[in-house]
Amino acid sequence: ENCFVPISEIIAVEETELNKKQRNTGKWQKMAKPHAFTVYYVKKARNHRWRCSDVTFWCVDEHLCNQWIQALKELLEMQKSRPKHLLVYINPYGGKRQGKRIYEQKVAPLFSLASISTDVVVTEHANHAKDNLFEVNINKYDGVVCVGGDGMFSEVMHGLIGRMQKDSGIDQNNPKAPLVQCNIRIGIIPAGSTDCICYSTVGISDPVTSALHIIVGDCQPLDVSSVHHNNTFLKYYVSLLGYGFYGDILKDSEKKRWMGPMRYDYSGFKTFLSHHYYEGTISFQPAKHALGSPRDKDRCRTG
Repeated sequence: ENCFVPISEIIAVEETELNKKQRNTGKWQKMAKPHAFTVYYVKKARNHRWRCSDVTFWCVDEHLCNQWIQALKELLEMQKSRPKHLLVYINPYGGKRQGKRIYEQKVAPLFSLASISTDVVVTEHANHAKDNLFEVNINKYDGVVCVGGDGMFSEVMHGLIGRMQKDSGIDQNNPKAPLVQCNIRIGIIPAGSTDCICYSTVGISDPVTSALHIIVGDCQPLDVSSVHHNNTFLKYYVSLLGYGFYGDILKDSEKKRWMGPMRYDYSGFKTFLSHHYYEGTISFQPAKHALGSPRDKDRCRTG
């Protein structure tokens, strides 16, 4: 079977140890002293799902085997977008409280296979990750990974952006202040009640798929918007800004995190029965007929 694997999709290359049973079967019998190496790579399945697969190559001598391993490892080293050292935050209470297990069983082995070193912080309270990001030496990391839901991503995003503005002397309370761009990427391992950001950027809510995207250095830029009131900074957001009914649901559900994802159904039903009504005025400017990109330096002032 032919197997074509782009270098950009190779996860790791390792020498393969052959046991006695392998040596006495199939094509190995034709070689006096067979040597082999295994290539671990990304296998793309349906519905944007990725999996780690592998293929083993055998060589007639040890020297040739080592040459192949060395050549492939040098090519992998040239993939500069790949992370080498990551800071990982795990929310052990998000979703169905499976964040720690998901990371340890599904993600950590893949990071280890790809020779990615990690510093892991298991959060103990709200805003733990955000506060920690104001203290750690972020310059030694290639990226920050959050294991949790949209709330965990928001916490890490606020911590990183806030840290960059603090280090640069930028006042976040000034809505006209030019913010310093954050060059540190955020990786999301979905393990929360809602995984909207992960699903909209990767195409599926799957921890293994997200881990493989992080390993190969994939990057999806996002526009970030800020909310101010009376020259006071309130929040950053990338997905949606809710007011009224939706805001009341989130506020009420925060007190019921112990319920897991079911808290949204309960709070939604409770808020609906309260028959609150909301008033507000929306002002907007029509978007210009010009294409923009999250990677450009222009600030979005329309739309």
